[in-house]
Amino acid sequence: MSKSAGDALIPAATILLLRDGAEGVEVFMVVRHHQIDFASGALVFPGGKVDKLDREPHVRERVDGAEGLDDWEFSMRVAAIREAFEESGVLLARSEQTGKLVDAARLKMLEHYRDPLNKGEVGIGDFLAREGLRLCGDALTPFAHWITPSMMPKRFDTRFYLAVAPEDHLAVHDGSESVDSVWIRPVHALAEAEAGTRTIIFPTRMNVEKLGESPSAAHAIEAARGRPVVTVEPQVTKNDAGEPVLRIPVEAGYSVTEEPLSAVANVAKPKAG
Repeated sequence: MSKSAGDALIPAATILLLRDGAEGVEVFMVVRHHQIDFASGALVFPGGKVDKLDREPHVRERVDGAEGLDDWEFSMRVAAIREAFEESGVLLARSEQTGKLVDAARLKMLEHYRDPLNKGEVGIGDFLAREGLRLCGDALTPFAHWITPSMMPKRFDTRFYLAVAPEDHLAVHDGSESVDSVWIRPVHALAEAEAGTRTIIFPTRMNVEKLGESPSAAHAIEAARGRPVVTVEPQVTKNDAGEPVLRIPVEAGYSVTEEPLSAVANVAKPKAG
C-alpha cells in the first residue's frame, strides 16, 4: 500500500550545544512556543526541518567536513547549524580568510540574518557567500537518530548532533518559535521533568539522560564517536500487562526500552479542520 503525502517523513536536525559548568556538562535547551503544533511548550534542543535552500549545490563548497558525506547527511548538518543560529544565536562558522571561529563581535554583526534565514528570505549558501564564512560541519558529532512513530500526524526523521558552543557566543532563544531558554545540567532537566515543572518529550528525555552519563563535554563527544548511531523508530506494542507502549531497540543504548503510550499521546496537536 502506498503512503499518502501526509505520511511522508520530514527531514530535521538538532544540536545539543554543550559547555562545561562548575558541576559538569551543561546543554542549551529552549522552550517551544505553545502555538507550535509539535511538542508545544516542551523543553527541546535547538533544531528544525531541513530547508530546500540547505541543499543548494553551492552550499557544499562552503562547509568544512563535507567530504564523504552523502546528500542526506550533508543537508542534516547544514540544517542543524542553521537552525541553531536561528533559534539560539550560536553560529558554528569560520572566517574563510582566517580560518578562525566567528567571535562575539562578528556574531553581533550577523544577528540580523537570523530572521531572514528562518523565513527563507535568504538561503544559507548566499548568507555564507556574502559574509565570507564557512560552516563548521566538522564540529558536529552524530549522537542519535530518531524517526517519529507511524501513528503520529506529523512524522520527522531527525538526526541529533553534539557540538561545543563557542565560549563567547551568547545563546539566546529567538522569541518566536522558542519563548525561553536555559543552560542546564542533564540531571536537573530530568529532575524538573519528573517534578512536573518542565515538559520533556520521550526522545528528548532519552537523549538528555544519555548525555548525562558523561561528566564533561569532551567525554560526551568522545563517547559518541566510539559508538554506532542506531536508528530509533518507536513501535506501538503492548507490555506484559497488556498496556499499549512505545518500544525502542535495546541496541540504541538507552536506559529504558519502552514508554507508556499515554505519556506521548499529546506530543502533536491534531490537524485542524
